[in-house]
Amino acid sequence: MSSHENVDILVVGSGEAGKYLAWTMAGEGHRVAVVERALIGGSCPNIACLPSKNIIHSAKVRWFATRAAEFGVELESAATDMKAVQARKRAMVDGLRQLHLDRYQASGAELIMGDARFVGEKTVDVELVGGGTRRISGERMFLNLGTRAIVPDVPGLMAARPMTHVELLDLDRLPEHLIVIGGGYVGLELAQAMCRFGARVTVIEHGSQLAGYEDPDVGAAILELFRDEGMTVHLGAEVRRVEGTSGDRVRVSTAGGDGEGIVEGTHLLVAAGRTPNTDDLGLELAGVELNEKGYIAVDERLATTAANVWAMGDCAGSPQFTHAAFDDFRVVHDNLTGGDSTTRDRLLAYCMYTDPELARVGLNETGARRRGIPYRLLTMPMAAVLRTRTLSEPRGFMKMVIAADSDDILGFTVFGAEASEPMAAVQTAMVAGLSYRDLRHAIFTHPTMAEGLTFLLRNRPTAPSH
Repeated sequence: MSSHENVDILVVGSGEAGKYLAWTMAGEGHRVAVVERALIGGSCPNIACLPSKNIIHSAKVRWFATRAAEFGVELESAATDMKAVQARKRAMVDGLRQLHLDRYQASGAELIMGDARFVGEKTVDVELVGGGTRRISGERMFLNLGTRAIVPDVPGLMAARPMTHVELLDLDRLPEHLIVIGGGYVGLELAQAMCRFGARVTVIEHGSQLAGYEDPDVGAAILELFRDEGMTVHLGAEVRRVEGTSGDRVRVSTAGGDGEGIVEGTHLLVAAGRTPNTDDLGLELAGVELNEKGYIAVDERLATTAANVWAMGDCAGSPQFTHAAFDDFRVVHDNLTGGDSTTRDRLLAYCMYTDPELARVGLNETGARRRGIPYRLLTMPMAAVLRTRTLSEPRGFMKMVIAADSDDILGFTVFGAEASEPMAAVQTAMVAGLSYRDLRHAIFTHPTMAEGLTFLLRNRPTAPSH
């Protein structure tokens, strides 16, 4: 082992929050070291957000090709070439990795590839990818450890060698019949993409609806979409046993409200949640405590139980979105440079990249009822937005949750084409503290999706009926 090294800023993990903190602090003159196990830039540019959206867009292009006659275009073939799909994705990932390496070089932050394990307060031993070990301490330490996919403890499931999103996003061959365990964001996005490429797809969800955190009408709309596109969906179905091997033949036994059942397919994707990468790192030697779910315990400024140690992103229990991790960076950096930022009451938006998209900011009806908050509703079908007519994409709806005793906007949900566009407009209004009546004065460009807000906001809010 080489001599004990000391730096001003030591970051473990090069995900969204970690890399921006490193680049920014190095640019401000600090000596910065970042330890990364494998994925330069974290999961988002390598195996998660951006690769998945790349694959999803390829699937959408193929879907358009199958509908070409509807748009007045004649095509002889709309066959899927998964090798070409993957080549496009891998070229993007290679470019993003190089972009990250260039940013490290330009910032002056040192990127160290290896596995870090704590040996004391703010001190790690790093087993280098190329061999050897370095011991490094930081005056201030930042943990950006991320999460990984969970494979539930179901008899035969692990032995079946199921795919997570990581393996599915690297497939060079289209599955004949893909079975998806899990009806959350990841499972739904990838299920639809594989279906649109031409695979037969079955989704198994243990809950009573798809997208369980969303309102029932949203879950019902997604279910209708999936069934219209030819997918089979089993709700309220618990996976009891798995037999076979993913990539060859798999047999999934289920039980639920409809009794026992068997689903047979060729490939198996598990999209059943995530768990933090906090085990077997020696965090206890650094005085860093975990909560009951294994996430790093932090306060509203993301400080851990150890002095001068912060945690950011998924491992700190933050919402598992890249934009939330970036905001974690903002909160931490602001406080390091004399500010006073917290994670308390921050307004986060969500977007699921099915087609059409699902976008939400603030409370939905389910959240308002859970908190006992009285509310009113503004609702409108997406078919009333003229932009959807130009795209031949009228499916879906938008709805705004408004306080019962004021005109405050509590939340906004859109299920429809380009849903993230009007969602961003409402999010901006909510950040500015505008009421729904104030937003009425905005003149939205015609014909855009955001223009739908013009007509939604002309309506009179009504009390919900349950």
